[in-house]
Amino acid sequence: MSKKPSKGGAPALDMTPMVDLAFLLVTFFMLTASFRMAEPVVVDPPSSIGKVDLPDNHVMVTIDDKGRAFFGISNPSAKMSALRLMAAKYKVAFTEEQIVKFSGLPSFGVDLKDLPAYIDTKEDARKNFKGPSGRGQTGVPLDTITPNNQLKDWISIGAGEAVKMYESARRDAADKGTEFKAKKPVYAIKCDASTKYIYVKDVIKTFTDLKLYQFNLITSLEGGGTIIEPER
Repeated sequence: MSKKPSKGGAPALDMTPMVDLAFLLVTFFMLTASFRMAEPVVVDPPSSIGKVDLPDNHVMVTIDDKGRAFFGISNPSAKMSALRLMAAKYKVAFTEEQIVKFSGLPSFGVDLKDLPAYIDTKEDARKNFKGPSGRGQTGVPLDTITPNNQLKDWISIGAGEAVKMYESARRDAADKGTEFKAKKPVYAIKCDASTKYIYVKDVIKTFTDLKLYQFNLITSLEGGGTIIEPER
């Protein structure tokens, strides 16, 4: 008995379900991803050969090549709490919406009285921010002689709130009998390779005036990467 020859050609595949799945995944990641705001200043730190990872929980001061100081706290809740305390101390009004927006800023470098306007400024326009005072991003006020040392207050209050929330989370984990992996907040200074030492010295003095003697100096790893050098 003769067999009928099979018809040639590849089988037809319906790719519609795969395309739908691809679009579904793209939509999911777009809706769930959190986009980090750009830093207000970019610095090129000096190089080093050591390597230590900077913990997620940190309080950091960035100094650019002009000597401007920018302050940041990694913990959003501690950041909001610190802003409320600073606002009360300096008698500067913030709306709740501004406080929430502030929690998303990586760092900032303006006088506290200009901060509400800075928060309300669109991200792509902050680079040219002038503010009500007209001074713009001249850095967080840092004066080691007169009482106008806002950076000192930010470090003191911000670090205090970060430690307070760390201790609270640690106690909650102990009460629930769950493992607690978070690390205590660390302090860091990041500066440009061309920043004059006198500017760094003023920031270090601000830390030591608060009896904070252990902090980290952030450098660039030779060959690429970012590291920190522990300061004792």
